[in-house]
Amino acid sequence: MRKDKLAMPKPERADYTDTEIDSIWVGGAPELNSTVTLAEYDPGWPLLYEREAERIRGVLGDRVVLLEHVGSTSVPGLCAEPIIDILLVVPDSDDEDAYLPALEKAGYRLVIREPDRERHRAFKGPDTDANLHVHSPDSGEIERFLIFRDHLRTDPADRDLYAGTKRELAARTWRYIQHYADAKTGVIGEIMARARGNVAARRVRRTPD
Repeated sequence: MRKDKLAMPKPERADYTDTEIDSIWVGGAPELNSTVTLAEYDPGWPLLYEREAERIRGVLGDRVVLLEHVGSTSVPGLCAEPIIDILLVVPDSDDEDAYLPALEKAGYRLVIREPDRERHRAFKGPDTDANLHVHSPDSGEIERFLIFRDHLRTDPADRDLYAGTKRELAARTWRYIQHYADAKTGVIGEIMARARGNVAARRVRRTPD
């Protein structure tokens, strides 16, 4: 039986403790106790996202505020765990009755609930290996997901820096997949600083005199 592998989106905060990791997983966190398998970029990943996006829109309709392909599989040329990360924004992620039954009916399974951290929920996909991250419109994770993705799509040097760090860390053995995600905090922070600087510079250039 395949173990669920889902690293929570990492806000700019201290690393998750083992107790925190276990507590936010529905039914307890699965242990990895292994290295992390990375795959070279697959042009079929965006197609898998589109299939899931169609399914999600089909069951939620206008309850979808925003739906985006995020994470490493959304960046052409970047190695990744072959798992499709999806960002879903709903009007209120705390109101699970408004979206959870519909997603479960479509085959999605709730695996993470952390209402005290950006009101985040996470689901595993029904057939495609996908991580569906659910947030409310006021979540700071939305901007973080999109700025990081868009920067890596347009900056080959930072994309290669991130890929090299991932390969180095993936070769180590980790008890939880979240430990691997947390170990990337330093390089992600470095890249995010440049990404946010670029966004700020573009905004200044667009500001009329």
